[in-house]
Amino acid sequence: MNAPPISLPALRFFRKIVRGYFRRHFHAVRISGAARFSALAKPDAGPVIVYANHSSWWDPMVSVYLAERLMGARRHYAPMDAAALERYAVLKRMGIFGVEMNSARGAMTFLRTSEAILASGGVVWITPQARFVDSRARPLEFKPGLSILASRVAVSTGWCTVVPLAIEYPFWDERLPECLLHFGEPLKVDSPQDSEKLQQELVQSLETAMNTLRFIAIQRDARNFDTLAHGKLGTGGFYGGWQKLKSSLTGRPYQAEHTVLPEYGRDVASCKERGDDL
Repeated sequence: MNAPPISLPALRFFRKIVRGYFRRHFHAVRISGAARFSALAKPDAGPVIVYANHSSWWDPMVSVYLAERLMGARRHYAPMDAAALERYAVLKRMGIFGVEMNSARGAMTFLRTSEAILASGGVVWITPQARFVDSRARPLEFKPGLSILASRVAVSTGWCTVVPLAIEYPFWDERLPECLLHFGEPLKVDSPQDSEKLQQELVQSLETAMNTLRFIAIQRDARNFDTLAHGKLGTGGFYGGWQKLKSSLTGRPYQAEHTVLPEYGRDVASCKERGDDL
């Protein structure tokens, strides 16, 4: 089996749409632990699986966004319920492959397709909870596919790296929410392992990443993150327009944000220009 084809023009267009979505709907996109993921960008880093908690419709958009920003040189794929994918068939051209849920045939399709992707140098993104779950819910419950896949790939290629990604969308001080992300410690699987034991390790790794993100998120301090993008600021609408006009008439600086504080956190683009580590 070969990895599903990706239409690069369609993918570039879709990524542009996703960037616009984040600018319009979030105050900022902020990330912690980005170096743990970007360090795996080179193909000689071996097979890479990213798995994340699944609390929102936005989660697949996060994977598209991070794939472009942090690992654009590799091709990225993600499974999706086959019935739902038929409603959005255009996504098939962008690395999304259909899987029948809750069936043996669907499980085998997932494993074989994912193995082909990883063998070709692609990256697979998975939400092993397979349904929307509040990010505060514990214990985490995974479908077994992730651990089985990681163990099978370790047998066929020698090793694979599984990276936990924690995601939250809290409101801080502004009208729009923050998109907060944290990559936890990668787990290198380099030998066949009992799938239940490996699953417990994967659950614990993601739970640790989620707890870390929760801890730094409640501090409401952007200095704990690198800032990938800024979205819309201020209240918008009539009141926002009046504030701009008032500032121009009085000669005072216009402060769009609700909290009159400097924007903390490092801008990733500026860091790359200076050669800083993320």
